[in-house]
Amino acid sequence: MPTDDLLQATGKALPVTQAAPAKINLTLHVTGRRDDGYHLLDSLVVFADVGDVVHLSEGPLSLSISGPFAAGLAADADNLCLRAARLAGVEVAIALEKNLPVASGIGGGSADAAAVLRALGANPARPESLGADVPVCLAGRPVRMRGLGEILDPVPTLPPLALVLVNPGKGLSTPAVFRAMTRRDNPAMPDLPEFRDTAALVDFLQTCRNDLEAPAISLLPEIATCLDALRDSGALLARMSGSGATCFGIFADPAAARAAAQALARPQWWVVASGLAPARPLG
Repeated sequence: MPTDDLLQATGKALPVTQAAPAKINLTLHVTGRRDDGYHLLDSLVVFADVGDVVHLSEGPLSLSISGPFAAGLAADADNLCLRAARLAGVEVAIALEKNLPVASGIGGGSADAAAVLRALGANPARPESLGADVPVCLAGRPVRMRGLGEILDPVPTLPPLALVLVNPGKGLSTPAVFRAMTRRDNPAMPDLPEFRDTAALVDFLQTCRNDLEAPAISLLPEIATCLDALRDSGALLARMSGSGATCFGIFADPAAARAAAQALARPQWWVVASGLAPARPLG
């Protein structure tokens, strides 16, 4: 679709800028595997107020990449940003500001694809065809994600969170982590109660898991080092997000998170203090 037709179809004016916030799996239970090899998940997902940024302008279809992690990402035809534009049927020039580590378990590529779709006002029938995390990144709000990632259920209001994200500076293959699992039929996440404060949420999270954490550590022991460092710096809870290697710590308040992030700074590590991104409206 040419950009003039896009304006008529969606009312979207170009150029446009859209945030692609980092996805955080506060929990990630792997509850089964289908005959086709795809795994069934049960996860409480939130979004941080840090992330990539996409800028869209009039086409033809193209992609340029800048930012601190641009070198780790190819601007080839298989890039999720370009695939998202093709799924939307729109010719548009995309500039991606890559601020998140690549292959890091915080939804970078899926968040970027979702940001392109949001910027275009596109609502494709099967966004999961781009990747299991694209539907939840399109939602852009705390949800319980189940199935292959396409079942999104609302959750009780979550308290503000003071987070520190830590990545050891190494990527991790999601398929490799799933292959390293020794059990794939784990119990589902408990039903979510109402959360009166951060302490109540942390208490609930302590009863949950990331079933990919142990297999990921077996492939990349530096993840355990990151988790230990977060705990030693005062995190109320430290856990890996997604299939890794990024870990998060929940802290008592933003000041504690900022102090921890400063103390955790190391060569090659990516460390950032963050809060939760504003939730996108329902619908």
